[in-house]
Amino acid sequence: MPFAHQLADHGDRVALVTPDGHVSYGELAQRVAVTAERLGTVRRLVLLAGANSTDALVTYLAALSAGHPVLLVPGDSEHTIRSLTQAYAPDVVARPDADGRWTLDERDPRSAHTLHPDLALLLSTSGSTGSPKLVRLSHENLQANAESIATYLGIDDTDRAATTLPMHYCYGLSVIHSHLLRGAGLILTERSVSDAAFWAEFHAARGTSLAGVPYTFDLLDRIGFERMDLPHLRRVTQAGGRLAPERVARYAELGRRSGWQLFVMYGQTEATARMAYLPPHLAAERPEAVGVPIPGGSFRLQPVDGHGPGAGELVYAGPNVMLGYAESPADLALGRTVRELRTGDLARRASDGLYEIVGRRSRFVKILGLRIDPQRIETLLEEQGVNAYCAGDGEALAVAALSRAGDEGRIRRLIARKCGLPPRVVRVRAVAELPRLASGKPDYEAVRRLTHPAPEATPQPAGDLVRLYAEILDRADVTEDSSFVSLGGDSLCYVEMSLRLEETLGRLPTDWHTRTIRELHTMAAPAPGRLDGLEGQGGPEPPRARPATGIRRALRAWTNPRSWRTRRTLETSIALRALGIVLIVGSHVQVFDVKGFAHILIGIAGYNFARFQLTDAELRERVRNLWRSIARIAVPSMVWITGAVILTDFYDPANALLLNSLLDQGNDRFDWAYWFVEALVYFLVVLAALMAVPLLARLERRYVFGVPLALVTVGLVGRYDLLDLASARPQLSPTVVFWLFALGWAAARANTVRQRALLTAVLLFTLPGLFQDQSVRTAIVIAGVGLLIWVPTLPSLGPLSALAGVLASSSLYIYLTHYQVYPYLQEDFPLTALFASLVVGVGYAAVVTRVARTVRWL
Repeated sequence: MPFAHQLADHGDRVALVTPDGHVSYGELAQRVAVTAERLGTVRRLVLLAGANSTDALVTYLAALSAGHPVLLVPGDSEHTIRSLTQAYAPDVVARPDADGRWTLDERDPRSAHTLHPDLALLLSTSGSTGSPKLVRLSHENLQANAESIATYLGIDDTDRAATTLPMHYCYGLSVIHSHLLRGAGLILTERSVSDAAFWAEFHAARGTSLAGVPYTFDLLDRIGFERMDLPHLRRVTQAGGRLAPERVARYAELGRRSGWQLFVMYGQTEATARMAYLPPHLAAERPEAVGVPIPGGSFRLQPVDGHGPGAGELVYAGPNVMLGYAESPADLALGRTVRELRTGDLARRASDGLYEIVGRRSRFVKILGLRIDPQRIETLLEEQGVNAYCAGDGEALAVAALSRAGDEGRIRRLIARKCGLPPRVVRVRAVAELPRLASGKPDYEAVRRLTHPAPEATPQPAGDLVRLYAEILDRADVTEDSSFVSLGGDSLCYVEMSLRLEETLGRLPTDWHTRTIRELHTMAAPAPGRLDGLEGQGGPEPPRARPATGIRRALRAWTNPRSWRTRRTLETSIALRALGIVLIVGSHVQVFDVKGFAHILIGIAGYNFARFQLTDAELRERVRNLWRSIARIAVPSMVWITGAVILTDFYDPANALLLNSLLDQGNDRFDWAYWFVEALVYFLVVLAALMAVPLLARLERRYVFGVPLALVTVGLVGRYDLLDLASARPQLSPTVVFWLFALGWAAARANTVRQRALLTAVLLFTLPGLFQDQSVRTAIVIAGVGLLIWVPTLPSLGPLSALAGVLASSSLYIYLTHYQVYPYLQEDFPLTALFASLVVGVGYAAVVTRVARTVRWL
């Protein structure tokens, strides 16, 4: 494989830009050579768990350069890895181990298979991930397609492309091949383009190329891509499905104004990656066309019954056409069985020589004797302003439409009228997100499931997780394409959600809250009986209020010997919340004297605000979720404190209204008992109002690290009370501690060592003096916030994680209630006072949860 063999020819040029630094072509070639030597000279079948990481790429290139055929599979899908390992019995399995270290599991020193000398790569066909049917690609296929793509895109050694698509997906892999061929750089990332950190990496690496499927462009629209300043961007490429012509034209015009080119491309896995492209200068005027064949390729139109002479099935020929399919290990010995590729797409050639796709031959369905083209239905709905996926479902048409609930009837009638079908055979389901495969392509099987659920005795894929999300978030609209943040999840339910998921799925990725249920499900299929009796039911059921679940889980974990041998990880923010609330209450009880954790929790509040509230949702939904979170904090707090005002003499009405910090009622200890809750509510109210301003919301999405850093600077004005706004207790004043909240927000957005080091420096220089001469308290806050900045997770054990989960998720309510518990027990029974305070707080959390789920207003 020439481009894999010739890496060293590019010398010291940057090959990879990773979160850990740059890797030159010389260094990459050396690492590839070492791994190739490890794989040996005897050809073996290598199953590779694909990932946009240095280890995965090195292993892939090493196998290619040494002549070992690679079976490339999704690295985040345990089910696929298991099924293809069982089906093809690979000689070597390359993947991370349980601790994340890259391993080569050499199962056979030679090979259990007869491998054809031309065989280089095995990929799943589009939509068949995990199926034993694979596409067989040769060394010539890969090299020829890489050269063709690099030629028409004009890639050179000054380019840097981000890996916005999965490595195991042929489109994503072609980005890697074509750039390595030219000595260009790859920005290795697994982040979504909706993630602010992605753009920080892209800016820092001076990215020039961005690749996307239609769903990628949906995300770009949401985050305001057209307003981004990307001075080094040269080209945006699109493939993986049809992008609406008006959007092609719009992005082409955007590129013209911004100085980059849009390449719309057409391809299939069976053609290695690409078969056609639309020259950028034609994108605005001919956005409906797929363009011309790539260099070295050609098209012809095969007549199809029922269509006029101008249209036919598109048939492609070129050096990138696959060797053929493999459906069993015996097929790995086959040579070429395919000379040209029948695409299954219906096309025509326009008078200007450009090809246009007009339908999909294999997607035609017969319903009540009528021949229906689902793609035509999708286009029809698109013209009416409705994005939808359509699929044949036996004797009915299944439609998933991106629309509001209640619109199904209108959409059903529109389709029936246009197609001549009775409405009863058109099944429509309104969804918040259209179902997509991991590659971003439409998931038509999910469309059929959505509109025609399986019988109750047959569980749907990821059904247990859907029910778990519905239960904890109290939502009835959960689907497999929902994520924690898209459902409005916040820090109050994040803890229980993460621990329940970890118990079910094992190790969780740090960005699990932004991933869809479908993506989480592919990592590890839920084991039977792991979800507290939720297993074995056919579809989502009405959420049930089960506020004591976390307590029961904690008790089970502590009494189960096996759980003490189960290693887990615990998010640092959760560990700090759990430890912090125990130390805060214990210090008030005077069991011990460890102060400072309330200020650490202010930083954690900012950290969680950035993670759960500043999502990529549309502005109205984001603001609505913000006010909902404010209500979930303020209302239970005001209810409890009002009771304390009525039943005791320690508090003023200003406390019940959360106004003590503003009115400065006095300097008594109990006057300031709830300063933390007041500060948090003030911060969130002001920020919710600011984020409701479209201009400010756009600025935050564009400058994801810069905005909180600027707010840290503004907060320092209050930290040093330069405007004389601090109260009688300055270290408890909202104006003084806001800078810590902003620092936590910035910590959640920091993605480079330089950014984290900057925040650490700010912390070290600005915190001293806040607590006057309390050096231990200062050191504790620095250590806690420093952990938040630098260490995302900590090692743990099952029982400790379960206990931490209960305490962390109840921390706000423990803080609220403990002032009314410990004074009555403190003098004679201090340990009992501490324990009782924690128990009452956990109980109040359970009551609030039950009430909220019953009345559905929080």
